Amino acid sequence: MAGPLEGIRILDFTWALAGSYGIMILGDLGADIIKIEAPFGDGARRQGPRVDGISTYFFSINRGKKSVVIDLRTDRGRKIALELVKLVDVVAENFTPGTMERLGLDYQVLRQHNPGVIYAALSGFGQTGPYHEKPALDIVVQAMGGLMSITGPEDGEPVRAGASIGDIGGGLFLAIGILAALEERSRSGQGQMLDLSMLDCQAAILENAFVRYFATGEVPQRRGSKHPVSAIHQAFPTKDGYIAFSVGSLEQWTAFLEIIDRLDLLSEERYHDRYSRSQNIKELEPIIIEALKHKTTTEWLEKFEAISIPCGPVNTIAQAAENPQLLHRNMFIDLPCPGTKPGSLKVSNTPIRLSRTPPEIETGAPDLGQYTEEVLSSLLGMSQSEIASLKNEGVLSPRRNSP
Repeated sequence: MAGPLEGIRILDFTWALAGSYGIMILGDLGADIIKIEAPFGDGARRQGPRVDGISTYFFSINRGKKSVVIDLRTDRGRKIALELVKLVDVVAENFTPGTMERLGLDYQVLRQHNPGVIYAALSGFGQTGPYHEKPALDIVVQAMGGLMSITGPEDGEPVRAGASIGDIGGGLFLAIGILAALEERSRSGQGQMLDLSMLDCQAAILENAFVRYFATGEVPQRRGSKHPVSAIHQAFPTKDGYIAFSVGSLEQWTAFLEIIDRLDLLSEERYHDRYSRSQNIKELEPIIIEALKHKTTTEWLEKFEAISIPCGPVNTIAQAAENPQLLHRNMFIDLPCPGTKPGSLKVSNTPIRLSRTPPEIETGAPDLGQYTEEVLSSLLGMSQSEIASLKNEGVLSPRRNSP
């Protein structure tokens, strides 16, 4: 069954995590992704850990794409790229602003060859502003956007989030923006440019922290796993691990106090609602820690679930990989990976579930230049001898060693 984006073709100049992840999402949904790589390939190909020489990092964010090697520094390479632009719906890149312009492949040039093209540019700081020419990586964006300042223990140093939220946030908004532009084009018939900043995306996903600052003037601080305006809403140690849970209404608070044998706290009005408890969490926290340390995580889960308190264990990645709910939802899949002894690698599946046109992911990440001949012959009508000649000239030749 075809995916919902069948018929959409994307020329993918993205590299590393942010752009590659966002475009992969569209590929999962059925778009045809032609990944343009330099002769040395996407830098992610050289990132460990490796399995039999294959980068698991690259594999995890480039599944289902068609790798085509083109040296864009050559005149012939740029001409081939421009010919491909005429045949696609979307061009995506996440270079530092100015890079595509220097290559002669910026939006103002591409729109002359394909007026309906959606040109999606994702960069650290966007195409305008005082920082627009600066490079940025995930940790820089997390730091500058404010996320690190509110992540970590209260008395500790700023901490990078465990996942690459700076990159992933940019990639998700990239996919959303492209879908919106395609929908608008279906009505107007016109293409347009999408200018996305990873720093902007961080500000967008930190909406609660910013609105609290604007409303109160108070600068949000690190609070560990605690919620800034709602309690009890955090992780606590148990006899054998950690449990995360949230107590909301007065009815839940009453039931919670009963099972931890602290109904005496019910007389304290300052604990009767979420916000009041959050403002007095320093007094409450040691009481709850003391109560929970006498039973295992599993024992507390059973008690909390019996009174409908949202709760869950703090799993390791290994434990999450065996979670029965995730397994039921088929959230981990094996994809072909030729060249490795297993012959496949397990990756996270797409979380998108559609009733009529569900995504069906069947192929892994491509080898460098694996689809060069197929794409150029089928789309541009290039002959085998012409392709061979361009390979001999270095325009289309993969190079396996780092530059």
